[in-house]
Amino acid sequence: MKLLITGATGLIGRTIVELANQQGIAVNYLTTKEDKIISNENFQGYYWNPQKNEIDLNCFEGITAIINLAGSTIVKRWTAEYKNEILYSRINSLKTLNQALGKIDTKNITSFVSASAIGIYPNSKVNLYSEDEQEVDKSFIGEVVQKWEDEINALGHFGFLVTKIRIGLVLSKDGGALPELTKPIKSYVGATFGKGKQWQSWIHISDLGKMFLFIVKNGLSGTYNGVSPNPITHKKMVNEIAKVLNMPLFLPNIPRFLMSLVLGEMSYLFYVSQRVSSKKIAEEGFAFEYPNIANALQQFYNSDYVDDFQDDYKTEDFLS
Repeated sequence: MKLLITGATGLIGRTIVELANQQGIAVNYLTTKEDKIISNENFQGYYWNPQKNEIDLNCFEGITAIINLAGSTIVKRWTAEYKNEILYSRINSLKTLNQALGKIDTKNITSFVSASAIGIYPNSKVNLYSEDEQEVDKSFIGEVVQKWEDEINALGHFGFLVTKIRIGLVLSKDGGALPELTKPIKSYVGATFGKGKQWQSWIHISDLGKMFLFIVKNGLSGTYNGVSPNPITHKKMVNEIAKVLNMPLFLPNIPRFLMSLVLGEMSYLFYVSQRVSSKKIAEEGFAFEYPNIANALQQFYNSDYVDDFQDDYKTEDFLS
């Protein structure tokens, strides 16, 4: 097996590369920065520029599977210009790959696995969403993910397996949401957004990296939710982080209108509620190493508070 990864230097990409190399799997990766291309036995970089539809076709040499993680972060103020970047960084990357694949012999490529997002699911505090859900969230992010997935599906004509992983809130000490959640708590200014009843479907970065490789190795196709078996409310998330850090929470909740004044439309991300099921990938045999938030926080912060939490949130709670 040999992988081609876009977005390999990002948070998720770095994890997949590390896991792949631990298993003796070589990786080619695409980068927009020619001066940062690395070349060694198991990690070889190639230049591309999706904005200009440019790509080094040598990146496909020996490749048996492609993992696509390309796309600009959504956690940045949504100006009209940046909203276009969020969308087209995803669309143009896939179009560039699609056109490039049409120029080569793809018979040895068995799998194309792309990141997607749970942002496609409607905002709801009561529903539990599976991959079969047809309704799309009526928000900018819902629109982006729908168009993103349409471009992913367009790769189906090549004959290899095409898979989408709808990723939830990724927890890692090295980036993403968790450091941003812990900073205010460590500074004694931690607080809950709104009433805190919004559901957060999260996943440990290690489990997510393993899920991508699991899907490639097992020849899975279609759509899978990249979330842990046990989503929790935002209030519970904040409280458990404070607990593991041994820090107090005494500030009042942050109303939505206030965050809207500060962050504009992007504030939607802090108040949207999506409770998402991981039952489908579990039924394929994928085993989560960190099924509960307590397990994940213990691994990140080496805490011993897990036992008090485990009885409240069992893995099977959200598999039914």
